[in-house]
Amino acid sequence: MAEDYDNMTVAELKVQLKEAGLPVSGKKPDLIARLNDMGDAPIEETVVDETVVEETVVEETEDDSWDDEKDWDNEVSVVHVAKQKPVLDDATKAALALRAEQKKATPSFRRTEWFRYKRLARSGWRAPHGMDNKQRKNLKYRSSLVRVGHGKVSAAHGLHPSGFREVMVQNSGDLEEIDPETEAARVGGTVGRRKCGYIYSRADELGIRVLNRRRDV
Repeated sequence: MAEDYDNMTVAELKVQLKEAGLPVSGKKPDLIARLNDMGDAPIEETVVDETVVEETVVEETEDDSWDDEKDWDNEVSVVHVAKQKPVLDDATKAALALRAEQKKATPSFRRTEWFRYKRLARSGWRAPHGMDNKQRKNLKYRSSLVRVGHGKVSAAHGLHPSGFREVMVQNSGDLEEIDPETEAARVGGTVGRRKCGYIYSRADELGIRVLNRRRDV
């Protein structure tokens, strides 16, 4: 038998091992030694054992994957709490709707020479200066200028698109001064992850909406 195994290829040896219910990993000498150690053991019994092992492994993997999905769903449900809605009157709702329509017609304001320098493309609006400045002269091929006519409805000034008035929060104590019906919290950019967790927990207890809630906390 040993000589027959030596003349076989690795693929053929793996087929023999699979039929015998033995591992197929390793180099060719390891496979041959495994087959030699098997001796004249009956193949039928090992095949039955193989099927049992395969069935149990499949069941365990299915159960494990299902548990992972449940855990993932539970984690998402904890992070994404129900979003609070602001208490708005009819006039404020109409002002928000009008501001949304006005924003669609507002052009994008660019700085002078924004297409030439990357740092200017990333920065905000600055008024153009200079007697010969093309943008200040409002030539057709230059970007739009900020004008009074681009202003939005004043009744919705400073409101979040959801209707809340934003309040900057640096710690959980700042939440005590927020009105959950009309104001929402925005966590500062320098606040660490641990302190964000405290802020989110306290905001959930008080029913306060956090506008920039992080998913990794």
